[in-house]
Order: sequence, then C-alpha cells, then structure tokens
Amino acid sequence: MRASPDRSCDVLVVGAGVVGLAHALAAHERGLTVTVIDRDERAVGASVRNFGHACVTAQTGELLELALRARERWLRYAERAGFVAIESGALAVARTARERDVLEELAAAREPGQVRMIGAEEARRHLGPSAVPDLTAAALLRDDVRVDPREAVAALAAWLAEQPGVRFHWRTGFLGAEDGVVRTTRGEHRAQRTIVCVGADLDHLFPELADAWRVERCALQMALVDAPDGLALGPAVLTGTSMLRYPAFAQTPAAAGLREEVAALHPELLEIVANVMFTQRPDGTLIVGDSHRHARTVDAFLDERTSSVLLEAVAGVLGVPRLRVRQRWQGVYASSPVRPFLVEEAAPGVTVAVVTSGVGMTIALGLGERTIAALA
Repeated sequence: MRASPDRSCDVLVVGAGVVGLAHALAAHERGLTVTVIDRDERAVGASVRNFGHACVTAQTGELLELALRARERWLRYAERAGFVAIESGALAVARTARERDVLEELAAAREPGQVRMIGAEEARRHLGPSAVPDLTAAALLRDDVRVDPREAVAALAAWLAEQPGVRFHWRTGFLGAEDGVVRTTRGEHRAQRTIVCVGADLDHLFPELADAWRVERCALQMALVDAPDGLALGPAVLTGTSMLRYPAFAQTPAAAGLREEVAALHPELLEIVANVMFTQRPDGTLIVGDSHRHARTVDAFLDERTSSVLLEAVAGVLGVPRLRVRQRWQGVYASSPVRPFLVEEAAPGVTVAVVTSGVGMTIALGLGERTIAALA
C-alpha cells in the first residue's frame, strides 16, 4: 500500500511518550503538518511511570539550559491542554552536616534565590510537624515544576490531536523508513522527516546505534502510597541520596564526603542505587521511590527487599512508622554513560531522539524544541 494524500506530512514522530510529544509539539508550533504513531493505544512507558518532577534546579550546563526551556513549555501547555503544573519548586532535606554542606555549597554557587537555605522549622511547614526528626537544614529549589505524569502526558496528546494539521495513529508499529516513505503495521505514510522517539527500545529498531552509544535499560522500582493524614505537599522532596545523583549536587566538593557517609551509615541505599524522594499527586497520594539497576534486558520481577528499603526510607523522612501501598511498578528508561540524551541521524531523513538518562520529564520539551529548530 502506497501513502495516500491524507497519509502525508512534514514530520512523522514515532512514539507518543513525552519525548515524542515534545517533538510533535515543536513541529506543530512551526506550522508543520505532523503525524504521530505509537504501538500502544496510549502512553504506558517511562513517561507515566515517574515522579512527574521536572528537576530543573539540580541540572548543570546544557541540561540546565534544556530544563529551563522545558519548564516554560510545561507551564504554557498546562494552561492550553488543561492539566495541573505546580510551580512549587523542590525541597531538599538535610539530616546530617555533610548533606547540609552540599546544599550550602550549591546555594552559594547559584544566583540569589535559585537555591534558598531554610531552617528545620520552615521545612516542617511543608512536610508536617512530625517529619524528619533529625532534620538539620533544607533548601528550596526555586525552578522545579511538578505535573501528574498520569494526567499530563495524556492531556498533551489529546490537546495536540485536536490541532489542525496533526494526526495520531495509535496501535501502529514502526517498521522502517526509506526515501520519505514510512512503513508501519497499518500501511505506509510519506514524511519529509521521521523522528524516532522510542526510549529504551532503541535497540529494537537501530541496534548498531544503540551499541555505539552504549545504550542499555535502567529499571527502577516505585510505589504509590497513601499520604500521612493531612499532608498537603507542595514541592517535590529530595534527600541525601538525591544529592548523589543529580549533577548540581554531585559536582559540589562536599558530595564526595557525603557518598562516604552514606556508604558507612546506609550501605543498603547505595546497593540499590537509591534516589529516595517523593511527590504528591492531585488526589493526595504520594509517588515514592526509587532504585536503579542497569542491563540490556531487564528482568520483569520486582525485588521486595528493594521496595522495603525505599518505603522505610520515605517513612523515615515523613516521620511515620509505615506507609500504606496502593500500587507498585517497575519503570524502564534508556540509559547511556556517553551522554544524557541522544539526537542522531540514523538514516537519510530519519532522526533518533532519545533521552538516555532519568531526566526525560525534565528536559524533553526543551530538547524537542531544539531538535526541530535545528532540522528546520
């Protein structure tokens, strides 16, 4: 079957997760006709299995630039597409002197107000009076934004599908593209440019590219829990383990000492490569997590010990004996030690765009804008 006129477009995007939608949105903004295809009937991958946290402030360099671009676009499209985006920033809590040192060094390195040190009393106004019994200090990260991942990605897709010049084809798999003809499981399309945004499944379509960039899968364990009574949490909450993962924290001189301290006091957190943090959804439940393990092919099985370590750590921050779990899940995203994102020409007229780190929600909308601008 050859591509019919209603199956022709300027840009065809493969994948309707946040990275694919970011590129489709940017192409639409430039007046291009856009087709989006996805093998499922809605986004079900990493784009909805995360904290919904755009961790802007804790990025550096190029990632910070992209995150700031994405932040503005999250707020703009929340208004247009009708989903909640909260400009409440993030709260990084310090329970030891070394954690406090990391926060103070970051605050000193940033422009005034971007990272603001606060005392334990002010921090507990966010977390509740019983939270973090051993809290020594905290920092408010001004530029972070929160969305509900289960709502935001679906709302973006629904809004975009209603715009002139945009078509969505769900339950449609990508089979390849050559000479402007895109082959799918539901026939052919013609596109001047194809942009493939399939995340961790890059190796299924372009294995040589995945091998060259050393792309593998990162699996993480997360849970949805009931919030302690009366908790109305504005900011996302980060802890000392977050300071070991996000670059703005990890690049401070104090971070090396913090890693030694965590290894001595909480080796179980380093064993599961934990980022103990949580966010609150509009219905009041908390998204908590997470752990990290890397492999080209990841097992489907959740480890109960890992879940227990994470839940106990979050309960300790909140100052409660235990948390009531509603759901558990495994998220899987693309990971590469080479670069945190990959934008490469995979074939003539075919661009691959994949976020190869855990900052998809943070930078995707900025990355899509930049990629489309470069191609235009």
